Amino acid sequence: MTPPFDVDEKFMLRAIELARLGMGTVSPNPMVGCVIIHNNRIIGEGYHSEFGKAHAEVNAINRVYNKELLRESTIYVTLEPCAHQGKTPPCADLILLHKIPRVVIGTADPYKEVAGRGIERLRKAGCLVLDGFQQEKCIELNRRFFTFHQKKRPFVILKWAQTADGFIDIDRTAENYGQPTWITNDLSRIAVHKMRTDESAILVGTNTAKKDNPSLTVREWIGRSPIRLVIDRSAKLPTSLTLFDQQVSTVVYTSITIPDRENIEYKTIISNGNEVEQILLDLHQRGVVSLIVEGGQKLLNTFIERGLWDEARLFIGKNIFHAGVKAPVFNGNLIKSEELDDSWMFLFRRV
Repeated sequence: MTPPFDVDEKFMLRAIELARLGMGTVSPNPMVGCVIIHNNRIIGEGYHSEFGKAHAEVNAINRVYNKELLRESTIYVTLEPCAHQGKTPPCADLILLHKIPRVVIGTADPYKEVAGRGIERLRKAGCLVLDGFQQEKCIELNRRFFTFHQKKRPFVILKWAQTADGFIDIDRTAENYGQPTWITNDLSRIAVHKMRTDESAILVGTNTAKKDNPSLTVREWIGRSPIRLVIDRSAKLPTSLTLFDQQVSTVVYTSITIPDRENIEYKTIISNGNEVEQILLDLHQRGVVSLIVEGGQKLLNTFIERGLWDEARLFIGKNIFHAGVKAPVFNGNLIKSEELDDSWMFLFRRV
């Protein structure tokens, strides 16, 4: 029995729900969910849970108790089934092996090794393939993955905290270095650490590293810490900073040739005013899908002025500084806001 269109939409929404469970653990792969139905009843479902492990289609098919039912079933998958041999076998071939006759796909895969080949293989083998179901939601789900493959750079998230009167810091002297100037509350800090577990890398500039001595790790949430990145053109940052504690993989972008240390890589870039572009190119080559920029005013403004950002997450506290370092100014569409006790988080997308 062929499900009506609205049923296809319903089961695709369920596949999207499943896909989100892979957030923070599947990168640089996309999040993918899969649902298999027989006579409008779910008989198997799964999602891609960890990079290098089984894909969503494999997990869903493995959950089907009676494999004979697959010959009369519909499989829903949020992203086009792969048709190439990667760390796992092609999922398109697995669907054909079990003779699943009807395949409903959320969106095509932008990755050059797939990019329509999975859909083509299924159709040539006689499968009824329907694509574009809940497409906008499926692309939104994997906006990091799509940006990485279409723009050849990571999905860039700008993050900063600012006071109620629009400052991100006081005017500090060397005597005030070593600790960040707290603007928001504990709940906001937890939200930031949760955000870090979702992204691949986090970047600060020389001044932020020197003034705040940040660890850039996850301490208030359970999950993996992002790769730490710091710009230190002249290699003047003291190695006593927490960033150099070798506890987390760290890349230092510098114009000086310096030998690597355990868990610390010194990557040479040219000081020509295009350091940000060089860093984004390097991250793309490393397979880093998303990047949090948690720097100071100068670094944040560089990304804003060059249009090299996708989201901005502002945490606004109730404090008033009256003077100090002004917060960046940008144009963006407000996507959502969230109250965090006496602070707020605002999420913007670039216009």
